[in-house]
Amino acid sequence: MSPVFLTPIFSGFSELSPLKTFVAIDFETANRSRTSACSIGIIRVENDQIVKKAHYLIRPVEPEFEFTYIHGICWKDVATEPSFGELWPKMLRLFEGAEAIAAHNASFDKGVLYACCDNYGIERPSHPFLCTVQLARKTWQLHPTKLPNVCDYLNIPLVHHQALSDAEACARIVIAAQTGTA
Repeated sequence: MSPVFLTPIFSGFSELSPLKTFVAIDFETANRSRTSACSIGIIRVENDQIVKKAHYLIRPVEPEFEFTYIHGICWKDVATEPSFGELWPKMLRLFEGAEAIAAHNASFDKGVLYACCDNYGIERPSHPFLCTVQLARKTWQLHPTKLPNVCDYLNIPLVHHQALSDAEACARIVIAAQTGTA
């Protein structure tokens, strides 16, 4: 299989060069509010190699947790953790020089990232977003394309709804598409 040229989610499917440096992210949220990020996994990839991994627990603005049953995180786990605004300077370093941000169902993670940035008066990252749901559909004609489905197809290990594992799986999906390995 030849390498696939990647396409950001919000600019249609015009062809781009393969990404040399990108960041894959995954957020877990406490509730339905986009500002309720309680965990983020970040994977930095350079030349199809994972070079940095980071996971942060985040203290959301409000202590209401609705999705503990999904990710296992509750208020007591994050009550003394830094807020998104306090963590952003550490996280931002991982985004420097990246050509894009990849996420599985990128509209969700983009929405959380932008809402958190807006909430703390932080400038939004200007990187284009690449959606690995769309990438999996285009590259391997997969349906369904939930993260566990794509990971099963590509033999990528996954602890679903653990932010670092989800972000790494997303990074590995992009790498597989770029290198033509499936």
